[in-house]
Amino acid sequence: MSTFKSTIKNMNVKDQAKLAQEASKHLALLSEEEKNEALLVIADTLESETDYILKENEKDLVNGKEKDFSEALMDRLRLTEDRVKEFANGLREVVELEDPVGEILSDWTLDNGLNVEQVRVPLGVIGMIYEARPNVTVDATGLALKSGNAIVLKGGSNAIHSNSAIVSVIHKALTKTKIPEAAVQFIASTDREAVGQLFTMKEHIDVLIPRGGGSLIKTVVENATVPVLETGVGNCHIYVDQFADLDKALSIMENAKTDRPAVCNAAETFIFHEAWLNEHAELVSALFEKHEIEVHGDEKAAELLPDVIPANEKDWAEEYLSLAVAVKVVSSVEEAVAHIERYGTKHSEAIVTENPDNAITFLNSVDAAAVYHNASTRFTDGSALGFGAEIGISTQKLHARGPMGLPALTTIKYRMRGDGQVR
Repeated sequence: MSTFKSTIKNMNVKDQAKLAQEASKHLALLSEEEKNEALLVIADTLESETDYILKENEKDLVNGKEKDFSEALMDRLRLTEDRVKEFANGLREVVELEDPVGEILSDWTLDNGLNVEQVRVPLGVIGMIYEARPNVTVDATGLALKSGNAIVLKGGSNAIHSNSAIVSVIHKALTKTKIPEAAVQFIASTDREAVGQLFTMKEHIDVLIPRGGGSLIKTVVENATVPVLETGVGNCHIYVDQFADLDKALSIMENAKTDRPAVCNAAETFIFHEAWLNEHAELVSALFEKHEIEVHGDEKAAELLPDVIPANEKDWAEEYLSLAVAVKVVSSVEEAVAHIERYGTKHSEAIVTENPDNAITFLNSVDAAAVYHNASTRFTDGSALGFGAEIGISTQKLHARGPMGLPALTTIKYRMRGDGQVR
């Protein structure tokens, strides 16, 4: 398994992008069956090479301990036999998804007899920039290949050994398939300059997708000349309206905050109507105490709830990714919407209410990729919404918004068929 490292060590980023671009032309012509076969081979090879992957992962874990990484970061880095199996099964699930490439979205014939088809085609070459998440290496590769795209991977330096091992295994698998190894490029350099080169490589990279914390995403968006599909930070809000059902409100708050607090669709701010909180403060407090949730609140929250840390401007915009929450008390749905408009990240926002007018006001007024009425923000996920794996959750409006599955990794082409027509 050592040949991979030696073959890429002396290759610069531009050369790798060129190779990916050439491979993408071949990949775009493969059938769904050929792409699926390749993904199944990759899945099987990941499982058979688990020991090698875990051995390399241990190097990252040792480095993490030496650098005193947080437990949350160590957990994202840590691979186990079960996690590698999950990677493989994730690829098998992608195989079951419908291939968007070649789908005819619209078909019509002009008065002059010229036939026009609007059809899905691959984007080409995807540049994936992400932090210390080895799972993204597998997930992004699977989705890219299934949608007919080549991919250039630049993972965080904290996971360099894990990612290198995973990509070397993928390359080993691809030698047995119709997909060229060059379709999956991994930038092994830990030099920040390597990332910067990707930002401006418009002639070889068709789109960049950053996936990670706010600072990473901001850096890519502000510096790239290559088009960016922005996966957003999730400062998600739950607004508990004056007319909220108690059981629904408590259940939704508990799920949205405590199920997986470190993910982007977890709630970071609870907004309460003052009349509702005044009536149910004791039960809300019990929920916070049960899960040892740290509360940062405004003055009204401090009057109604115990142990509230005074919230500052930073708290309202904070993606805590932990068992901490900001609490805002308002007097109307309009005030809640205004707060979200000021501090939200256009990711996922929810209202809990039995009042249909307030619900529709919230759903129509809040500018976000996903808005909910009486449901948890945790559903903003490709699998949870029923359309399979995702490469990220977009908070922008072009060219994709919300969970980005296979169709988001395609663009459109117009195919015209004529019989000598001229204009």
